[in-house]
Amino acid sequence: MKYMKLDQRGSVLAEYIWIDGSNGVRTKTKTLSKPVKDYKELPEWNFDGSSTGQAPGDNSDVYIRPVAIFPDPFRGGDNILVMTETWDPDGTPNKYNYRHECVRLMDANAKHEPWFGLEQEYTILGPDGWPYGWPKGGYPAPQGPYYCGVGTGKVFCRDIVEAHYKACLYAGIKISGVNAEVMPSQWEFQVGPCEGIELGDHLWVARYLLYRVAEEFGAKITIEPKPIKGDWNGTGLHTNVSTAEMRQEGGMKAIEEACKKLGERHEEHILVYGEGNAERMTGEHETAAIDKFNYGIANRGASIRIPRQCAKEGKGYFEDRRPASNADPYRITGILMETIFGGMEGLDLSKAEK
Repeated sequence: MKYMKLDQRGSVLAEYIWIDGSNGVRTKTKTLSKPVKDYKELPEWNFDGSSTGQAPGDNSDVYIRPVAIFPDPFRGGDNILVMTETWDPDGTPNKYNYRHECVRLMDANAKHEPWFGLEQEYTILGPDGWPYGWPKGGYPAPQGPYYCGVGTGKVFCRDIVEAHYKACLYAGIKISGVNAEVMPSQWEFQVGPCEGIELGDHLWVARYLLYRVAEEFGAKITIEPKPIKGDWNGTGLHTNVSTAEMRQEGGMKAIEEACKKLGERHEEHILVYGEGNAERMTGEHETAAIDKFNYGIANRGASIRIPRQCAKEGKGYFEDRRPASNADPYRITGILMETIFGGMEGLDLSKAEK
């Protein structure tokens, strides 16, 4: 990559990132004449939405509006990553712009100071689409030694994981940790705690960084909830939630009230908690059954887990274990606010599609 050291002669490269019509990440690069310190200094841009599943061919322009910037760990210097929202030519949010609705809910409930921490699980695949380190066409030894494992034969692709971790830290992502997961070649990174809309922005950029890092190693990343069928753990996006009321003395009451509200809208949440989640949420492999709702203390087989330490202290947070690994964090955090604190006129985040 010797060309990366070449002088840019005062120009700055801005990598615009957006979410496409299939819940994937797309990017394109714009040359800027000078460094920027705030996303509000950046221009709106556009792309061909007919090639991303976001617009018809006869009216294909979709606009991308900057909403957050991050230092670029690949290009370095003054170069930046730009998280954007997608908008249609008539000035309305694109049908796949779930961030816009989430922002409205976060702003409306800012007084509750909602904190989120999401645990992004994923699986690393080789070019052939089979998990790295697995025998070709075969399977490794059963699950047991791989979770938080150390040593050859217990973990695979730690170099990708470490590179991603460093890239996130350079970019200012609020990544709080990583660990090897239960299935070999399955990993997890955690983002948070973040307040309000910041969580979704940071998690999406962290996903982009993961895909980009994997490119350099010739690996594929999948966030499919059940990438390997059979007696293997699926991948989730466990969502930790805390509000000002939950963090106060006696906050357990607010936690239990939230859990009861979540139970009343279980089906609505499942609709936006990711595609293919039924294969993962079977009641086995540390999941609850997808058609049932329950909550409990330290129970990883429950829909909602209340950590034992929180129960002991009588305050803190809860973990929603239902979201699949491919769920959109804007939709997850948005519907949580909607359910716990009430909806807004004209908004219904439980819709499977717009």
